[in-house]
Amino acid sequence: MTDPHARPFADWLREQAGGRTHDELTQALAEVATAVKETGKKGSLTLTITLAPIDRGASAVTVADQVKKTVPVHDRRKPIFYVDDAGSLVRDDPNQPTFEGLREVPTPAEPLTITSKEQHA
Repeated sequence: MTDPHARPFADWLREQAGGRTHDELTQALAEVATAVKETGKKGSLTLTITLAPIDRGASAVTVADQVKKTVPVHDRRKPIFYVDDAGSLVRDDPNQPTFEGLREVPTPAEPLTITSKEQHA
């Protein structure tokens, strides 16, 4: 059961490191959420808080924090290459025959206009 007199965590977080931890978490959460939406992959945000006593028996402690984020990324495109007889990676399949005598038809300088027979009558 929660102690009704305990200070709310959100109140403490706003003060930790002069508010920088809260601001960093806010920015990181937005970055991870946007990347999750864009990639459809999982992401995460972790806050680790470490408390250490200043002196044994004293009530004062130091509080350190660490923010870690895992931002999902888009998959990189995986192009296909072929390995030739020399062991080089090439774009054209060395085992596929090539057609001799084929050439590219040039694009006309002016577009062709096609009219129907009815327009000539």
